[in-house]
Amino acid sequence: MSEEKDLDLQAILKRAEQESVFPDVPLDEFAPPGYDEWKEACIALLKGAPFEKKMYTDTYEGITFSPMYFRRDTEEILPKNSFPGMDDFLRGATPNGYIKAPWGIAQACDLTMPQENNQLLRHEQDKGSTIYNVRLDAATLDCRSSDKAERPGDGGCSISTLDDMSTLLSDLKLDKYPLYIYAGASAVPVLALTAAAVRSGGGSLGNLKGIVGANPVGELAARGRNSQSLAKLYDEAYLAAKWAIKNAPGLKTFMAGSDVFSRGGANDVQEIAYTLSIAADYMRAMLERGLTADEAAGQIMFGFSMGANFFMQIAKLRAVRPVWAQIAEAFGCSSEAQRIHIHGKPALFFKTKYDPYVNMLRNTSEMFSGVVGGIESFENGTFDEAVRKGDEFSRRIARNVQVMLQEEFGLLQPIDPAGGSWAVESLTKEIKEKIWAEFQTVEGMGGIAAALLEGYPQAQVGAVLASRFKKLEFRRDRIVGSNMYPNMTEKLLDERPEDFEANRRARSEAIAAYQSDMDEVFKAEKLAELGKISQEGGDIVQVAIEAARAGADIGELRAAIDCSRSAEAAAKEAVQAILPHRWSERYEELRMTTEKYQAEHDDNVKIFLANMGPIPQHKARADFTTGFLQVGAFQVLGNNGFQTVEEAAEAAGRSGADAVVICSTDATYPEIVPALAPKLHEALPEAMVFLAGAAPKELADTYREAGIDEYINVRANCYAILQLLQKRKGMIE
Repeated sequence: MSEEKDLDLQAILKRAEQESVFPDVPLDEFAPPGYDEWKEACIALLKGAPFEKKMYTDTYEGITFSPMYFRRDTEEILPKNSFPGMDDFLRGATPNGYIKAPWGIAQACDLTMPQENNQLLRHEQDKGSTIYNVRLDAATLDCRSSDKAERPGDGGCSISTLDDMSTLLSDLKLDKYPLYIYAGASAVPVLALTAAAVRSGGGSLGNLKGIVGANPVGELAARGRNSQSLAKLYDEAYLAAKWAIKNAPGLKTFMAGSDVFSRGGANDVQEIAYTLSIAADYMRAMLERGLTADEAAGQIMFGFSMGANFFMQIAKLRAVRPVWAQIAEAFGCSSEAQRIHIHGKPALFFKTKYDPYVNMLRNTSEMFSGVVGGIESFENGTFDEAVRKGDEFSRRIARNVQVMLQEEFGLLQPIDPAGGSWAVESLTKEIKEKIWAEFQTVEGMGGIAAALLEGYPQAQVGAVLASRFKKLEFRRDRIVGSNMYPNMTEKLLDERPEDFEANRRARSEAIAAYQSDMDEVFKAEKLAELGKISQEGGDIVQVAIEAARAGADIGELRAAIDCSRSAEAAAKEAVQAILPHRWSERYEELRMTTEKYQAEHDDNVKIFLANMGPIPQHKARADFTTGFLQVGAFQVLGNNGFQTVEEAAEAAGRSGADAVVICSTDATYPEIVPALAPKLHEALPEAMVFLAGAAPKELADTYREAGIDEYINVRANCYAILQLLQKRKGMIE
């Protein structure tokens, strides 16, 4: 039978091949559905819920997502005559996308000791990373020697001396793979140590590529003030750029990074606009000091965080390229110099401490949007980044996701995968216009530094952060594992806290051993020469390299370069800092408070569910209430329901609960609530009584008089209710 079917099929295919023509099949009976017809079907499925409210999504950027996009509405903006890598670079910075050169895999290496971080860099490269990405610790970014720092290794690798940098870069293939180092407010000290180490190791600075980059305005926004004035730091940036152009033309020295805005809770328009303003400020400063427009633009790498709104991330990366091209053109850049280099990474703002493995999914989605949007390199965060430095497991997962996207998922092609999408093209146009408008607002204030002094970006970012937190309170925004669907059996990851005192001792011994045979007189001469040339002008990078080779540590280099008059000017430039946050932090703190109290007192907030009637009658609201209250890690006492109010009140009294929630249906509440609520207050005089659901206007007074203190429903402020219960329990004041 099977063979007969195969023969029949072969005969049909052979006949079709011979005829070479398939008969026309009329499709007249299938009329294409129109938008109105689709909308009517949606309204029917919504069962009375307003179409405009349910089907349109408002974003923090002031953009509304439509449920459906049409060619007729995007006809004018479709890129019909534009090719990737051409015109305004909307469709990508290169003509061939990732086909010739995949995006760079730049896993951050942040182990404290230079030797172990060197091993990690080489291990990452062996396993698939294509960029040596070094994350320095806070002390190094502040240019404080490790032996004088309180927390060596906090956030990254501790580098103080030429020996440290030589150890860090030992045996790295710097002629083949780029080196990424973010250096803080000034690149000069770290750049000097890097150059000295490369030369000492016999390497060629001409082959060095990547970035050893500074972001003085970003540091000002994040910290509130710099140790030196912006004018002095821009002088250093100019000299670093001039040195790099001459000696290491493949190396960039300025990182226009958006971290401070992203971690502050900014929306995507603010993040991009303010970062572009930083780059524009840098361009002006470099042109004033003598670089050409092409030279200045060539020194800039842009760093953007990929947030939680998938399509918005794609749109913002596509939008930033033409906006920057327009800005660069206004400064006089050639077409080639208008190309932008974008380094992306997942936004730490959206990562959670609870249910941290979900961060793997968040990171993957954010990375995917970055790739579709056209990043040049990507630094995927580890899933435990919000808790601790990564380990072999978390780093392997982070790295391999990028490798899989390239090798298995086929994301190296097509070129500009989002090009022509009616939705993405529409979003790109909208966000581009908003970015340009916000950029112009800041420029109208005199640039980003002047705007920060006025407090404008801080206020704008703060307003969005407050809006994010408010929506989280009401669970209009949902965080899986935090304010929705908490895992009650979860134990927080071990933070693996570093022993900073042990780090300081180890680093102090290493520095002392290295400097023990140095010619202190010669070192002092070189530092004095560095101080003099810093005041009078000249190639401070080259002199800093010589001082580093003479044994000067990073703190001594910074001290020699610093100027007291500039420090005084820096004090006058102090601004309100944009502090780092994470969207889940308030719920995490709330839950940690409960867990700490429970561990110390062997007690918890107990919630008794007064489930009335059979299971089908109360189950939906009992389940919702349980999930609502377990967000605070409270103990919820459930049951299969009570037939009478007397039984429910008696059971509640025996439970000794801190609060009771009546769960049933709207139809039964008018009879149950007036009878049950007073009995619950009588059985538990100190307890609060909640009602699962909402009271109709005509019954609100009746329920309140009966003793209903609060309501638990989809419109309730979850955070406020949980915090109220903690206060009543004595967990917080």
